[in-house]
Amino acid sequence: MTKTQASLRPYDVVLVGGGIMSATLGLLLKHLEPTWTIAVYERLPELAGEASDPWNNAGTGHSGLCELNYTAELPDGSIDIGRALTVNEQFQQSRQLWAALVEAGILGKPETFINPVPHMTLVHGKTDVDYLRRRFETLSENALFGSMRFSDDPAVIGEWAPLLAQSRDPGEPIAATRDVTGSDVNFGALSKQIFTYLKSVDVSINPRCEVRGMRRNNDGSWQLRIHQHTDNDRFTHKVDARFVFAGGGGWALKLLQKAGVPEARGYGLLPVSGRFLRCDNPEIIARHDAKVYGKAPVGAPPMSMPHLDTRVIDGERALLFGPYAGTNPKFLKNGSILDAPGSLRPHNIGPLTSMLASNLPLVWLLTKQLTATRKKKLAALREFAPEAVMDDWTMITAGQRAQIVKGEPGRRGVLEFGTEVVAAHDGSIAAVLGASPGASTAPAILLEVLARCFPSYQRYWAPSLRELIPTLGSSLAGDAALARHTTSRTAEILGLTAPLRD
Repeated sequence: MTKTQASLRPYDVVLVGGGIMSATLGLLLKHLEPTWTIAVYERLPELAGEASDPWNNAGTGHSGLCELNYTAELPDGSIDIGRALTVNEQFQQSRQLWAALVEAGILGKPETFINPVPHMTLVHGKTDVDYLRRRFETLSENALFGSMRFSDDPAVIGEWAPLLAQSRDPGEPIAATRDVTGSDVNFGALSKQIFTYLKSVDVSINPRCEVRGMRRNNDGSWQLRIHQHTDNDRFTHKVDARFVFAGGGGWALKLLQKAGVPEARGYGLLPVSGRFLRCDNPEIIARHDAKVYGKAPVGAPPMSMPHLDTRVIDGERALLFGPYAGTNPKFLKNGSILDAPGSLRPHNIGPLTSMLASNLPLVWLLTKQLTATRKKKLAALREFAPEAVMDDWTMITAGQRAQIVKGEPGRRGVLEFGTEVVAAHDGSIAAVLGASPGASTAPAILLEVLARCFPSYQRYWAPSLRELIPTLGSSLAGDAALARHTTSRTAEILGLTAPLRD
């Protein structure tokens, strides 16, 4: 049975989705404008149940320390580290924000949401060993990467991470980098702690509420049609909001389409499913302490980079390997098989079709991984841990990711491997599309949302934002002293490993 309730009071801000993006934006706005009314609507019974849930992601504090896709080899043989510097600086903003929230008592003990875990990169073969060495030499010249170490000695690599070196062919060229300042983040716990605080300062938190429709009001605000599910009934609310933000992963595009936002034209999404092997042997878990990233297969999205990850979830250590990517039409783990076909529009069919036609190796890779046998999955794991046996591992299903497909002139579709803000020209509605680095750089992404949607507030808000992120407006990559001071300070507050001294 469905009952329709009268329109509720207009909110200044409505946040759609109960994950890390909505939590962070709600926190920033409540800090900047304490009198603004804010409501959060989440379709699942619990908050942070989708991409932010710790079992639905790798928990990597993405900062360019181990991910090969953030650097590139140029034609002259030099290494472009621009993207790595940007991502690292953005993650340092996240660390500063979380440190400020810990000091303010808004977040609990740091170990409940972030823990020190070294970040490593592992490669095989002479060509990749040479590339990793040159990558290390270039990165380590910058203070943000001053703690990185390189070795092509299997004995040293074995000291760093014993599982990587045991029973490996002594004639196989391998190399690794290691940075002890890396971290493992429980974005689910982090989101829930922020939402607990927001509820205490009168933010309305509404689980089991799904936004089914949107339309413009005459005054430029938005009216949202929301279905609220209870155990025995279903109600329809109509809620007005002056500003709407969609932080619900792949669901964000659906919301922009419901709103008829012209800026969303040409956008499509390629949903990619993920599965991990979870180690069930406590002895093996205890012998590994690192997030070890390898090289992705040719044509694979960054989220398909194989990695062997130490996790710390609710105080317990775990070990995951993956992801094994595949195709799945859902935009969310708890979504519908109609998500992808339901998002098709005349303006994005062309870009999606041309993207698939020009990325056939990716399509083939996803299909192969989806149908991979148990033997092939074990072979992928043994690239990292040669002594691995399948009896010690269980396959689990992780979260869904929706990679951006963006239409360009001539209707050619381009697959974007990152995160992008899409906002209406008047700043009344915005959404975040894409995947990695995503959650790790949420503060930086949402600062962009604030700048684009509230441009007249920026000068007024700047001092308050620097209370949370002291280096805002400064370049850590270009100021070695500031980088060392900032990373050392946040490491101390968050219980992470301090930068190594030369």
